[in-house]
Amino acid sequence: MMDETPDGYASELRREILRSEIQRVQVLAVVLACLLVTTLTAATLFADLVARIFKGGIAWWEPLVTIGPFACYEFLVLFVLRWRASRDRDFPRYARFVNAFIETSLPSVIILALSRHMEPAKVFGFWPPMLYFVFILLSTLRLDFWLSLWTGAVAAVQQFLLVVWLIPLGATIGPEHSVLYNASRSILLLAAGAIAGIVAGSLRRQFDKSVAAAAARDRITNMFGQHVSPAVVDRLLASHADPPSEMREVCVLFLDIRGFTAMTRTRPANETVALLNDFFAEMIDIVDRNNGIINKFLGDGFLAVFGAPLADPRAADDALAAGRAMLAAVERWNEARPQWRLRVGIGIHLGEAVTGTVGSPRRKEYTVIGDTVNLAARLEQLTKETGAQLLVSSSVHRATTGADGAVDLGPLPIRGYDEEVRVWKVV
Repeated sequence: MMDETPDGYASELRREILRSEIQRVQVLAVVLACLLVTTLTAATLFADLVARIFKGGIAWWEPLVTIGPFACYEFLVLFVLRWRASRDRDFPRYARFVNAFIETSLPSVIILALSRHMEPAKVFGFWPPMLYFVFILLSTLRLDFWLSLWTGAVAAVQQFLLVVWLIPLGATIGPEHSVLYNASRSILLLAAGAIAGIVAGSLRRQFDKSVAAAAARDRITNMFGQHVSPAVVDRLLASHADPPSEMREVCVLFLDIRGFTAMTRTRPANETVALLNDFFAEMIDIVDRNNGIINKFLGDGFLAVFGAPLADPRAADDALAAGRAMLAAVERWNEARPQWRLRVGIGIHLGEAVTGTVGSPRRKEYTVIGDTVNLAARLEQLTKETGAQLLVSSSVHRATTGADGAVDLGPLPIRGYDEEVRVWKVV
């Protein structure tokens, strides 16, 4: 069974990444706008305090030319992203790299601006270089290893170039003027970008694996119906292959509720459906416990299969045990609900049948086909004539070592068969 993501997963993931990008840009735009307002307010209203921290103070227009263009840029990007999202158009990959370059340049511009008011070596120990890590961290939201690595590389290169430009490097002056001292910080930025990329790639793979596993499980439940036990689903998923189309020995069980159609004529539809759901819930549990699957619901009955899609040498024993458990469950049901007393007919036959998936690429269903299925259905119908609730064929009787007290009804004529079939009544 191939682990593959559904066809629409890539498109939906693309949309989700675009929505995440919109949220990221929206947060950046608001943060930059607040930072711009804060610096403008400080430069205007607290000029004396600012002058004590920054040599010569900061003019009111400096935040506008430093932070303002980036804030406007983020609002512009936000508009473009929303416009493209409304038309279900992705943000081109090359544009993401350009966008990452521009955004990651913000700390560099702030460092350049502050170097006019502080010693450059102190600027690199101040808060602006820490902004590089913010953009590297945010890059993981794009789930793209190369984009995160690119962000780290841009930060590392720009910071080192600024060091070379602003600080006279020389090993004898002091550690902040050492090439190794400053290069190590750039190497750390590059490493942070690589780590962020690994995290982004890991998240992407985890999403892919989770969706692939869910798709595989959904495909199994769609193929066999919602009435297949979790244990069977897990074993089929572990096999990593679709059940083959083949001829194999299976044991087929048909169950039908006697007179149910007549009972529903005097009952409301919602009450009838609720009753069927409650009854079938108990029957499904019995089939699950006995290693079978309910292949089809047939109105007020169903077809259960034992020995497929997973081979089971005890298929006949399991089917017979399930049949007896169903009769016991019906007795308990009737005691608890005398107003809804039920009577069932069950037919079981063991033999070879064609098993496999049929349908179209859009909708497939696992099914069993052949004389074994037909005879099991005829045995279930024969319970009406014999007054029995559970009939089995000779093949089931032999495979279950005498069926423990089954009554031989002898060869009986069965509709659709030229020869009589020997039938056993299980009590």
